[in-house]
Order: sequence, then C-alpha cells, then structure tokens
Amino acid sequence: MIRSKRKINKLRGSRSNGGGCTKKRRGAGNKGGRGNAGASKQHWTWTAKFDPDHYGKHGFKRPQKMIKKTNPVNLSYLEEQADKLIESGKASKDGDSIVIDVTELGYDKVLAKGKITKSFIISAPQFSASAIEKIEEMGGEAIEL
Repeated sequence: MIRSKRKINKLRGSRSNGGGCTKKRRGAGNKGGRGNAGASKQHWTWTAKFDPDHYGKHGFKRPQKMIKKTNPVNLSYLEEQADKLIESGKASKDGDSIVIDVTELGYDKVLAKGKITKSFIISAPQFSASAIEKIEEMGGEAIEL
C-alpha cells in the first residue's frame, strides 16, 4: 500500500513513535549493532545476499620487483628536440643523420608516435617494431643495446 503521508507525520507528538516502551528502542543494540557489526553473526543473511565477497582474499598482487617499469620516448619528441640536443651535446651529427643515445636522456624504449623527416641513428635498449620501420624508412638505423 502506498501512503500519501509519511508514517512519522502521524506519530508526531506521541513520545514513543510506535515503538512501545522508549527504553527498548534506545541504542544501536536494538538494530543489532552499528555499521557492519555482526556481518558474520546476526546479519549473516544480509551478508550472504548483498556482500558475498566480504570475507577472504581475492585476486593476485604481483611482487613489485617482478614488474619492469619502462620509460618510453616517442620519435616525434626526438624530431622536435633534435636541434636542442645537438646544441647541448647530448646528440651529434654524422653526415646528414643525427646520432642519439636514448639512455643518456633517461629513456629506455623508443615508440613510433609521430612523423619524422630527418635521418636518425638511434641506440636504445628497446624499440617498437613500427619505430624501427619508420627509422629505417628515412634511411636511419636503430641500434639495440
């Protein structure tokens, strides 16, 4: 049945609000505890129905020493910064190609994002397959360390 008025409005001024003796409705003991108290005891049916994964371990956490973190750099970045790197001495020119050692810049993998217009000789621990393809397409060289 749908009530047109809330039940509490009818009970205003009645002292016990339909709960009988006021002492009986005093604390959280009447509710069976506060919050998640009694989840494995008196509230077990609620737990089983609405929060079945509450207890126990779930999933697997890989040890951090097994996770290898890579620090990648894109070809577009190397293209943009090529002149600055030559000026600062972190890269050099060999004929018409630019020689860059990516490990000196703090990177350990070269990715293929962006277009390149210059010829590069890049040495790095890792390359993506498409990065090698782009470098060699422009007449450059990808040297794996």
